[in-house]
Amino acid sequence: MAAETIGDLSARYGNSYRILLTSAGMIAAFTMVFTGTIVNVAVPDVMGAYGVGQDTAQLLSTGYVAAMTASQLLNAWFVQTFGQRLAFCLVIIVFMAGGLISGLSPSLDLIIFGRVVQGFASGIVQPLVMVTLFQLFPKERRGVAMGIYGMGLVLALGLGPVVGGITVDTLGWRSIFFVSLPMVVVAFVMGSIFMPSARPEGDRTPFDWTSYILLCLALYCLISGISNGQREGWTSNVIMMRLVVGVAAAALFARLQLRDGPRLLDFSLFGNPRFASAIVIAFVFGMGNFAMTYAIPVFGQIVQGYTATVAGFLLLPASLLLVAIFPLTGQLADKVPPQFPIMGGLLLFALGVYFMSGADVNTVFWSTASFAIVARVGMAFINPPLMACALAALPGERLNQGSGTINFFRQLGGALGTNLLVVVLELRTQFHSESLVATQTAANSTTRELLEHVAAILGAEGIPEAMQQPVALNHLGRIVYAQARTFGFQDGFLIIAILFLAALIPAWILGRSRPGP
Repeated sequence: MAAETIGDLSARYGNSYRILLTSAGMIAAFTMVFTGTIVNVAVPDVMGAYGVGQDTAQLLSTGYVAAMTASQLLNAWFVQTFGQRLAFCLVIIVFMAGGLISGLSPSLDLIIFGRVVQGFASGIVQPLVMVTLFQLFPKERRGVAMGIYGMGLVLALGLGPVVGGITVDTLGWRSIFFVSLPMVVVAFVMGSIFMPSARPEGDRTPFDWTSYILLCLALYCLISGISNGQREGWTSNVIMMRLVVGVAAAALFARLQLRDGPRLLDFSLFGNPRFASAIVIAFVFGMGNFAMTYAIPVFGQIVQGYTATVAGFLLLPASLLLVAIFPLTGQLADKVPPQFPIMGGLLLFALGVYFMSGADVNTVFWSTASFAIVARVGMAFINPPLMACALAALPGERLNQGSGTINFFRQLGGALGTNLLVVVLELRTQFHSESLVATQTAANSTTRELLEHVAAILGAEGIPEAMQQPVALNHLGRIVYAQARTFGFQDGFLIIAILFLAALIPAWILGRSRPGP
């Protein structure tokens, strides 16, 4: 059967083809990003089921994102080797296999492995779909195409915790691994019909296995070292070894990418100031986006005491609003210089996260949801012009490499952002806990009154006097630790806000750079 291009299929299916192909690609991309966030609300349940801390349970999220990051750079090779259609269908099969492994495996290690397999497939599909939409739409409507793409991904980030929360509360946390499988079956069927099958012109390049192994080694060592550092000790032999090996592997990977011949990451792309600036913004965007998607549902459960379902709904209003806004920001990206909506979006995101840094157990649901809305609206102004101007800065034959590169750095930011946020939460919680404990002395009248009040209540309930003081002290300890966790989350949100303000610098540089071809 002859290979079919977008032009061939468009002639066959007529005006409806653009809708059909967009639907096939976006169902797959949406589902895989959705699957990446659906597990966030299950973190407290996994901690309880396996008796592990947040640093281990969050590997269900960061393991997925790390694998997704490592496979972003495989997109160009997969498309060149198999063509868009076969590559699309193969990675969907891999994704379904990972979901079954996670859903059916009894051990936490195998569940995490299944998540890694799914993340690997997700990383290939996202840039593949983005390039397909970029090629499908005419030049003057590519901002709209990136708006559609961004809308699907951000909506998936918001709906994942909602569906995850409902699933956890009604069917149990293990059921979250099966929810997305029917959707990818639909994407598989549609993709096998409407996705173009032609391979890009040119000879197939051999796959750079050495670079890919180094990349995976670097990501594994750095992420596992960071996530386990607080528990094992930052200066312990195992953590120091992982961090040193991770840095060394990353440095060797970068050096190999500068040589002639096959490579995963083309550093010559960074010679374009506009594309390089877009990469920096995409990295920061990924850090804040994934960190907030992880933090808000967990904050809702741990600090505010919400159920998994209610915590998941914290992001839903913002996600629904984005459905209406993204087409508008996509059109805006086609009409105005990209730096203006990008800088406005960075400011809005920083503002929303800054509001979150003041939230605590007394913050009502709609206030927290409103803070998320402000931040998410900012994202709507960042993504379409960022992706459109990054790809427009490159010649047509380098779109797959460029798409894989910018998605790689966006996902790398996401993997490191979530990981580093959890570390910040643990470190700042410990710091505030120690500071608060130091104030709980006999000279503290508030503390003394609290203990006396609790002891009086216990006495009224018939608790022996010998037990009243220990129980009251235990209650005080719980209050202190809860307050320390709240302060830890507030510090984490504030750091994210500062990071987004710093991203205004590369956004300004992007505006001063000359557009590409």
